[in-house]
Amino acid sequence: MPAGSRALRAGLHSAVGLFLVVALIHVVVVFLAVAPSNSLSRRYSQQINAWVYPLFEQNWRLFAPNPDSVNRQILARTARTASDGGMRVSPWLDLTAVDRAAVKHHVFPSHTAQNLLRRAWSSYVDTHGADDTARSERAAMMQTYLGNIAADRVAGHDKGRRFDFIQLRVVTRPVAAPDATAGDRPPTPVENRLLPWWKVTPHGK
Repeated sequence: MPAGSRALRAGLHSAVGLFLVVALIHVVVVFLAVAPSNSLSRRYSQQINAWVYPLFEQNWRLFAPNPDSVNRQILARTARTASDGGMRVSPWLDLTAVDRAAVKHHVFPSHTAQNLLRRAWSSYVDTHGADDTARSERAAMMQTYLGNIAADRVAGHDKGRRFDFIQLRVVTRPVAAPDATAGDRPPTPVENRLLPWWKVTPHGK
């Protein structure tokens, strides 16, 4: 057998072996993340959370659905430092409306347009509570994750505008009654939450 063929076959075997090892590690780590707390999962909780969250998070909502009883409207505005040293703040952009527009009338809407921002906000609330203070490594990660998603959405919507800071506002309203007419005013907000300004990777020119 030519040396080149042997090297190619050896490389292929190595790649397949590496893939199988990574797949096995992934299955074991995800299993530890969803299994009841045990000595192994407690000992390596930091490494497990770093691998699983936020991309491989698991839950049982498919079998025990918990539909939302409220509608959340997530808005964002940005700020940048001008040449004179002052701050220039943009108007509010309704990120939820942008996501809904990306889904409406699409036969196969993007999963990220439907759930990415909403799930990022839910995870942020779960790890921060009401005071917006990150008290764990995962909470800090979820704050960065949410901020990056919002910054990317704003940058994609308004190309060319540079900004260095972003702020989110989340308006929560109860789901309208089934017999409510389309012309009725939206329900009164039950929460109007203004988050702090976050420093983000500079976007735009």
